[in-house]
Amino acid sequence: MCCFEKLNAVRRGFLDKKGVPGVIGTIDCTHIAIFPPPSEGLYPEHIYVNRKGYHSINKQLICDSDARIMNVNAKYPGSTNDSFIWRKSMISTYMENLHDNGHTSYFLLGDSGYPLRPWLLTPLSDPIPDTPDSLFNKWLTSTRSTIERCNGILKMRFRCLLKHRVLHYNPERASKIIVSCCILHNICINANLPVPEREPDDPLDIDFGIYGVLVPELNPTVNPQLAAGRRVQQLLIRSYFT
Repeated sequence: MCCFEKLNAVRRGFLDKKGVPGVIGTIDCTHIAIFPPPSEGLYPEHIYVNRKGYHSINKQLICDSDARIMNVNAKYPGSTNDSFIWRKSMISTYMENLHDNGHTSYFLLGDSGYPLRPWLLTPLSDPIPDTPDSLFNKWLTSTRSTIERCNGILKMRFRCLLKHRVLHYNPERASKIIVSCCILHNICINANLPVPEREPDDPLDIDFGIYGVLVPELNPTVNPQLAAGRRVQQLLIRSYFT
């Protein structure tokens, strides 16, 4: 199966479930707790402290409509924000090139922690209730929840990734363990294995390590990619939510 056949298969999956064409994945980051590395050396301890105050690796995931992981990036320390990881990722470059080459009918969905682009759609800021804008936000939030469910299933299956378990390895090995768990997660999805249930020793409020950070909007006249992203938002709103 070629690249565009795979993209179209994923797009059909989201279209069948959520009713709007174009989505080829949902994206989010989640923190995986690790044992504090030494203060000196290759992995300085302070860069792994996230904004919740514990040591972690900030892992970026992209999944399809069945919560199957299509891309994982687990090499950044917990102090790194989601938007930076996205900008430095190969997927960001790939999506931009895809659009630059005229393939504009493909986009990802992210939360407000990501920059709005024509290939990465995010929610509108404070839409008026019961308007097309609010219906768009409701659809985007519902569709994007697939990645939150994916993160939850992944951590319930491989409980070493839960915050209260903590990976007792150096960051490089911890990253390899995270990627291995993602591969095994997809094997479980393909085999239709049931989602595991909460265990007796789990805290009542399990922290799945998903922390959104609002990205301030820039002036669209200064940033043409932002302006193009807003045009895509408005096209979808006019076509499907009015």
